[in-house]
Amino acid sequence: MKGKTNIKSVDKAQGTTLAVAGGNYRIIISGAETNGAYAVVEMLVPPGGGPPPHSHPHTQEMFYLIEGELEFKTEAGKTLLQPGGFVNIPFGGAVHCFRNISDSYAKMLCTVVPAGLEEVFSAIGTPAQPDEFLPVPEHTPERAAFLQAIDEKYGQQTFPRDYLD
Repeated sequence: MKGKTNIKSVDKAQGTTLAVAGGNYRIIISGAETNGAYAVVEMLVPPGGGPPPHSHPHTQEMFYLIEGELEFKTEAGKTLLQPGGFVNIPFGGAVHCFRNISDSYAKMLCTVVPAGLEEVFSAIGTPAQPDEFLPVPEHTPERAAFLQAIDEKYGQQTFPRDYLD
């Protein structure tokens, strides 16, 4: 007798799309669907877009670039990622960020182990249509306090944009 399996198939029109940092993050599979083991997020990053330096010590984050060019920065230095390139941010809280340095959108897959980072995106993002790109929210004192509360809730830390320069 074969055991019960929970096979999940997702096509390009499925998943939750969120406007995050000027780009679109589509949650392809969430921790709720993997018993918290992992989550996969497709990230469409506009020219000049990307998050500020941040760390999350209890999450391993893996990026696979499909289209475009991204500059990844860590405390160890800079890496230019081209299509087919891969970056692994291991457990332990390495400070990292990425920025789209090209004049076209970059597309990558981000896998997080265990799941949970997709909940951060859900908390800070705004629901969007797949082809709708919303402006970055204004960085008001209220927004800064909100983002700080999210960092505390999810055990991560965000640094100033020039932290890794």
